[in-house]
Amino acid sequence: MTPRTIPIVPVNHRPAADKIQVRSITGLFTRWRWAMVWITQLVYYGLPWLSWNGRQAVLFDLEASRFFLFGAVLYPQDLIYLAGLLVISALLLFFATTVAGRVWCGFACPQTVYTALFQWIEHRAEGDRQARLRLDRSPWTGQKLLRRGGKHLAWALLALWTGFTLVGYFTPIRELALAVPCQLGPWESFWIGFYGLATYGNAGYLRESVCLHMCPYGRFQGSLMDPRTLNVAYDHRRGEPRRAGADNDSRDKSAGHCIDCTLCVQVCPTGIDIRQGLQAACIGCGLCIDACNQVMDKIEAPRGLIRMASLMELGGGASAQGTSFKRFWRPRVVVYGTLLLIAISAVATAFVTRPEVRLNVLRDRNIMARMVEDGAVENVYTLQLMNASDRVQSLNVAIEPNSDVSLLHRSTVVLQPAQATNLTVTARMPNAMAATKAGDILNIHFIVTDIDHPSAKPVREPSTFIVSR
Repeated sequence: MTPRTIPIVPVNHRPAADKIQVRSITGLFTRWRWAMVWITQLVYYGLPWLSWNGRQAVLFDLEASRFFLFGAVLYPQDLIYLAGLLVISALLLFFATTVAGRVWCGFACPQTVYTALFQWIEHRAEGDRQARLRLDRSPWTGQKLLRRGGKHLAWALLALWTGFTLVGYFTPIRELALAVPCQLGPWESFWIGFYGLATYGNAGYLRESVCLHMCPYGRFQGSLMDPRTLNVAYDHRRGEPRRAGADNDSRDKSAGHCIDCTLCVQVCPTGIDIRQGLQAACIGCGLCIDACNQVMDKIEAPRGLIRMASLMELGGGASAQGTSFKRFWRPRVVVYGTLLLIAISAVATAFVTRPEVRLNVLRDRNIMARMVEDGAVENVYTLQLMNASDRVQSLNVAIEPNSDVSLLHRSTVVLQPAQATNLTVTARMPNAMAATKAGDILNIHFIVTDIDHPSAKPVREPSTFIVSR
């Protein structure tokens, strides 16, 4: 018997040196894609310029170890909220992928968004796909130099503005703008240049290579999908065998609806042919759907040859109408959705109910306990008080009333918005009580109350009181 081998051929393989020139297209998915570009970039570029009570609304103040988020002030102790946000983001990604494939990649991923912006600039500077291909093949002339130079200048300006905006989240952006270009600090200059260069390289040159070779998400997306997951898909039953042209009168009536125009390939940001089946390189942007629908309109065929469809639907296991409810009501979606709602509820509740005053109690390590002339015992503490709100707070510091220990002096402190301060206090145990508890270590609680808002929940922090022998 002659041995048989299974041929292994790379799908839609192309040399690494090939440059993908994407064709412009219009349609529903294109409009949704640009809507997401506008929304994400308005948030990114606009948020640092918003003011809140005389300061920047969103600011990571690394020097003072605090984060301003509109009316909230977060400290390093609040990193738990960041962890919760990351959990929510992961669950949201899992949920969206299970329901509708790589919608994140196709519509909201920063690599996709900035690549679209850079390609828009390229289209304005060098023309559409055919014009760019001709420009690539043409010799260097003054016009080519002008077009290419104008494109790269626009790319560089957008990239630097992106880097400037990023640094504006860590340095007050209005101060940063006044410091450009001669008074920028070394770190600000470095990060503006570094992030600008990264944006320029990723969106201008690497583009689809990031999705194909660097991003791990495309590699494990299959583990998040099932037969009912929506994906950009080509309907082989309708499309095959392919037609030789678009003429309705002369074509073979037994042929499929695909006329092999390759427009679906020309508009694809990663350069794949969706007709070869679901591929890891497909980012789910739906541009090939817009292109194919336009062709179907021209040949007077029903739209949807390429559409968002599940493997079950394409295989004839269920109609699109029959799977609408089941697509959402299945174990994986229910589990991800339930966990997502629980995570959002838990993080939101914890954030809304977080205390506006933070208290840390540190003992004086040089003097653990001391006995004064009248026989009383004293311990010294340093209280770290932080105002985690955007209002002035007048605070009263005391020790739990039912304790055998009290503060030597009444302690009050006024904290400005987002201010942190250290307060040194002395706790005392009377002579009569100290004599009966010599050598003991007592548990006590410091209590901080808001003088202006007596109904607010007081902040309690435990510590110990050492009674010297």
